[in-house]
Amino acid sequence: MKQQHSQNSPYDSPWSVSQRIKMIIWEYVWLLFCSWTPKPANAWRLFWLKLFGCKIYGKPFVHQRARIQIPWNLILHDHACLGDRANAYTLGVIEIFEHATVGQEVYLCTGTHAFNEPAMNLITSKIIIERNVFIGVRAIIMPGIIVGENAIIGAGSLVTKNVEKNTIVGGNPAKLIKPRSFE
Repeated sequence: MKQQHSQNSPYDSPWSVSQRIKMIIWEYVWLLFCSWTPKPANAWRLFWLKLFGCKIYGKPFVHQRARIQIPWNLILHDHACLGDRANAYTLGVIEIFEHATVGQEVYLCTGTHAFNEPAMNLITSKIIIERNVFIGVRAIIMPGIIVGENAIIGAGSLVTKNVEKNTIVGGNPAKLIKPRSFE
C-alpha cells in the first residue's frame, strides 16, 4: 500500500519536528552504542532497536554496521539477518521474515517521490521479505516489493517487481533466472 506524504514544496520535510528529533537521537544512539560493538553483541543492538520501536520476534541478527533509518518502521522475525552495511531505508515499513538474509550492502528503499507534482511529495511503500529468502550483495529492492518465500536475488540486482516464491532472479532490472527446486 502506497502512502503519499503532504508537502508544500520539495524542500519541506514530511516528518513532524518531534519525528525528526527522534530520528536524529536514533542516529546518535546507533553511532555511540551499537556501531562499534562486536558481532556477538547482537542482543545489545536488538535492545536499542526495540527501545526505539522496532518490532522484534524471536532472535534476529542485525550487523553492527547495518544502517536503519527509522527503527520504528522495521519488523524483524526470528533468525532474520540484516547484513554488514545493509541499508534499511525505512521511510515506510520493512518486514523481514524468519530465516531471511539481507546480504552485505543491500539497499532496501521504501521511499520515492511523486515526480508529476510540483512539490514532489514523498511516497512510501512497504517492503516484505518473506521466509527463507537470500538477497545477494549490493542488490537494490525498490518500494512496494514483496520477495516471495525461498527466493534468491543475485548480487547487484535491481528489483523493481515482486519476486515469486521459489525462484532465482538477477540482473538490472531483475529477471527470472530459473525456478528454485529442492530435490
